[in-house]
Amino acid sequence: MTALLALLRKELSILLRSPVTYLTLTFVGTVTALLFFDYLRHYNQLLFLYTSNSMGSFELGTIPEYINLSDQVFVPLLEQLALTFIAVIPLVTMRSFAEERARGTDELLLTTELTPEKIVIAKFLTAYVFVSLVLFTSILYPAASMLRTGIGLQHLLSVYLGLWVLGIGLASIGLACSAFANNQLIAAISAYAIALIIFDLSWVQTFASESVGYALIAMSLHPHFVDFAEGLIIAQHLAYFVGLAAVCAALSRLSLDLIRVK
Repeated sequence: MTALLALLRKELSILLRSPVTYLTLTFVGTVTALLFFDYLRHYNQLLFLYTSNSMGSFELGTIPEYINLSDQVFVPLLEQLALTFIAVIPLVTMRSFAEERARGTDELLLTTELTPEKIVIAKFLTAYVFVSLVLFTSILYPAASMLRTGIGLQHLLSVYLGLWVLGIGLASIGLACSAFANNQLIAAISAYAIALIIFDLSWVQTFASESVGYALIAMSLHPHFVDFAEGLIIAQHLAYFVGLAAVCAALSRLSLDLIRVK
């Protein structure tokens, strides 16, 4: 346990001293603010059109049900932040295993009292801390808006739980790619490619049988996090991301065994 904590402190120290970490957090915070205020501006414009005299003096109660903060602001914001996460998370996870392999320190780690399981745990926990930091930078404006407009704390927690488990899934994919890559660039590119490919496979239904199409949708990231924007926390979706993280951790563990064989 002492060795695991020492490695975890080392990994966190590297993470918090890296300029890429702070550039990424700044980028996510800026993008979140810009997207949020743009969607909020569009929502306010729709409200104005439906309540102004120029539109026939509509009463507030006649505003269509689809014009609400959830559908007009938080669902599209969640979609855009998901794509933002795909863009930025591999920039940090790419170095985790690949940098160790490039420097030759991966074999040194394996000669210590650290087991492969402990190495994988430390790397994954560090990446999950980074995901939590990214989430924290993007929560301020949406949280203030949701609480002030009465959508509620439960809805807010659901939205950010969805983003957090998505970030966990993307970080796990990035770490698995880094574990099998010889350099950081290959790790990042492969993580981008896999995340984008499995983000939404519903389009394959046009060319595949019903059973294959259903299986591909079940493998996609998008169907498993979009319900969180509606305030729905579904066990099946949580199980998907837990399973994805477990599979990626097992693959990363396998890569360390392959190093020993070589």
